[in-house]
Amino acid sequence: MLDKPDVPRTGFFALPDHGVITLEGRDALAFAQAQCMSDVAALADHGWQWSGWLTPKGRVIALFAVLRLGAESAWLLVPDGDTESLAARLRGLVFRSKVKVEARPDLFVAGAFAAPAAARDATLSGDANGGVELDLGDGTLPRCLRVSNVAVEPDPAAQARWHAFDLAHGWLRLPPSQTEQWTPQQLSLDRLKAYSVKKGCYPGQEIVARTHFLGKAKRGLVLFGAPLAPAAGSEVLADGKALGTVACSGDAAGTGLPAAALALAVLPLERDDSATLEADGQSLAVLPLHDGLSR
Repeated sequence: MLDKPDVPRTGFFALPDHGVITLEGRDALAFAQAQCMSDVAALADHGWQWSGWLTPKGRVIALFAVLRLGAESAWLLVPDGDTESLAARLRGLVFRSKVKVEARPDLFVAGAFAAPAAARDATLSGDANGGVELDLGDGTLPRCLRVSNVAVEPDPAAQARWHAFDLAHGWLRLPPSQTEQWTPQQLSLDRLKAYSVKKGCYPGQEIVARTHFLGKAKRGLVLFGAPLAPAAGSEVLADGKALGTVACSGDAAGTGLPAAALALAVLPLERDDSATLEADGQSLAVLPLHDGLSR
């Protein structure tokens, strides 16, 4: 369970590492369904889900949440990455579809360690005109994310706590060096229901489905505590021998976990847990991944 007293409960703070891409038009939802790894067609109006975009080889280009604002409107809430570049790549796939893909620097993302006024679980509140709110709590600690045209002040300490909460729950915050490196299974994104193996075609779908149905997933996500955050891309060593790779890391502030820093690494599912582990010169201690962010 995450530590409560050390986390501010009221007041929004800026999440400048988050951005929004909007898909608008008659074919907006069909376009999202064809490109995203989650089942966008299953969303009702004002529903949202974790998702991502893959290469044809099934590697994660970007992770995001898909928000359905209406029959002709979907938003991609991107926690990391260059939304302008991502939107440009998506526009290259529009062809004759009736959809407008835009990065929206005029929409600001803010967070608060407080319960949303109306949003609950996978149902958002608000609309495209007045702004929307999402429930990003885990059932124990409340979190509210807001997207609107109103900018708020930054709070680096609160932003670091937000980042740490994501890592502790297995929602990866991939830096550029780790994009197009991992399959959804290797990142254990089934925990968050972030991809589908049953819906129709999307980039990388064949690889994802084959891995799932043939039981070929050999690696998965592990949460570690460390004295200092090891760099993304660092090798995880077990008794001095290469075992896996750090996908992302950050401060553990406000989590109540017995570590100063956190790291999410991709390791073999079958391994010797008695080995001494380290990465980037830091000793690693395995920690349990928290549940509660699945939507």
